[in-house]
Amino acid sequence: MELIKDFKDLWRGVALALVIAVPAWLLGKQFEVIGGPVFAILIGMVLATLLRRRPGVAEATSAGIKYTSKKILQYAVILLGFGLNLGEIAKVGAKSLPIIVATITTSLVVSYVLHRAMKVPTKISTLVGVGSSICGGSAIAATAPVIDADDEEIAQAISVIFLFNILAALIFPTLGSMLGMTNEGFGLFAGTAVNDTSSVTAAAAAWDGMHPGSNALDHATIVKLTRTLAIIPITLGLAFLQVRRAKRAAEAGEGTGQAAGTFDIKKIFPFFILFFVLASIITTVFALPVAVTAPIKTLSKFFIVMAMAAIGFNTDVVKLVKTGGKPIFMGLCCWIAITLVSLGMQSMLGIW
Repeated sequence: MELIKDFKDLWRGVALALVIAVPAWLLGKQFEVIGGPVFAILIGMVLATLLRRRPGVAEATSAGIKYTSKKILQYAVILLGFGLNLGEIAKVGAKSLPIIVATITTSLVVSYVLHRAMKVPTKISTLVGVGSSICGGSAIAATAPVIDADDEEIAQAISVIFLFNILAALIFPTLGSMLGMTNEGFGLFAGTAVNDTSSVTAAAAAWDGMHPGSNALDHATIVKLTRTLAIIPITLGLAFLQVRRAKRAAEAGEGTGQAAGTFDIKKIFPFFILFFVLASIITTVFALPVAVTAPIKTLSKFFIVMAMAAIGFNTDVVKLVKTGGKPIFMGLCCWIAITLVSLGMQSMLGIW
């Protein structure tokens, strides 16, 4: 009976997110440099301004929209783990590891410094820093539930990452040619300095088009997958940090709805991250073939688009624009810093 009641409460909002996600997914396939998640957020925000004025729409869809933006997003992250063969990626991508570590560290440090200096909200700073340093939308999707970010914070971070993805895909192939980079060097550059996988693909494919016979796309993809592994330690680290903060708050009697001294780790720790790690381990240990993992990865990406549709529908576009200045500046600084560090490390290591 409880399941039937939940379905009655949820289906309208979930169905709405699905209706938004399908055209967003198709548009993302046509315009990969933009990607389905961005289209989903934009369509969701437009529909929200049109439908919220109609009586009863917000109430009818509220529970399902919330479920999609929270739970389905977590399911997407778990399924994402099946696309990570830890052994294979570590073996092929080990050469790029020093640059990956340097660029990730740089982005996280820059975002933290600007968070303190400019008083950018903590959750926005975390999402922009992680999204810039690891893998754009997927990293934001994995991190947002861990730090309990709200829909507007997620939408803002995705928007910032999208802006610099577009710029990177347009600028980097020409920049690489001007700098006289090798095919391998540009693949490493694209894999470490471009945020989202779709934009890495777009930039590397543009390079290959400018340099017939090169295979920068294959190299960039492997580097990007290696970089994606950083989701695991960073989200786990953030999770334990959240647990520690919640425990301190409970001991001080400051937790929401908690009595002093009470603490329940089941309500705080994001266990879906452990399932994400488990999925990666299963893929690695059993060497799951592409025929098995590819459909799961596709479903994961579609779930992310669905979740972003719900997030867009739940976002106040006016507030998003008004508060967007500082996060955009933070994203710009992270992007420039990552670019300079990636190029500097390559030059220092003699990869060009």
